[in-house]
Amino acid sequence: MAFLGKGMLVTFTEVAPDLEDEFNEWYNREHIDERVNMPGFKRARRYIAADGGTLVKYFATYETEVVEDLSAPAYMELLADQSPWSKKIMAQFTHFDRLTCRIAVDRTHGVTGAAGLIRLFPDPTRMDALRDWLRDERLPAVCARQDVIGAALLENDLGVSNVGWVAAGNEIPADQKVEWLILVDATTPAAARGAAEWAVGGEALAPFGLSGSGVDIGAYSLLFGNQR
Repeated sequence: MAFLGKGMLVTFTEVAPDLEDEFNEWYNREHIDERVNMPGFKRARRYIAADGGTLVKYFATYETEVVEDLSAPAYMELLADQSPWSKKIMAQFTHFDRLTCRIAVDRTHGVTGAAGLIRLFPDPTRMDALRDWLRDERLPAVCARQDVIGAALLENDLGVSNVGWVAAGNEIPADQKVEWLILVDATTPAAARGAAEWAVGGEALAPFGLSGSGVDIGAYSLLFGNQR
């Protein structure tokens, strides 16, 4: 089974070590369940960094029917008035990043225990060519690798994202650029990282105005997930 919709919220978070136990309890016991019961939300998963080369310790995915569910009035009301526990934890984030993505290419299959994640900023003049190459050539080849189960291309929708930023009381960043994520589902973190590094390694991205050194790659292990 592929993703359960065409939209996805992706978040990256960190907290101070002395808050980490409560942060994980909040995420597992309240936050995931609260989100998957919102209109349009289908499934959520959260991950922890699996190696020292991964820059942000925690990331999570929230699948929605369409990306516009991430700017729906009911969800905006929730962001503007979080639960007491959410307010306590979120006020102490030491790192937070939030992307509201359209699932542009979906070659996923089932649920795996590890994920590789590639973050990149595509050249606006070559997005179509890069998307076509990923859809038709690179991601099918990634999925054929040993211990890799699936892969997907996620494209951040700034219009939807900005609605959420404002609802949560944040200012819209002045230096916004469209960011893409490539998600690799694998059975082990090592397989996930290996596939992600191969996907964008060498001169693979050169025809699209990018280089392998201009992307961020992480490897993660699944912590918890839930769905309707």
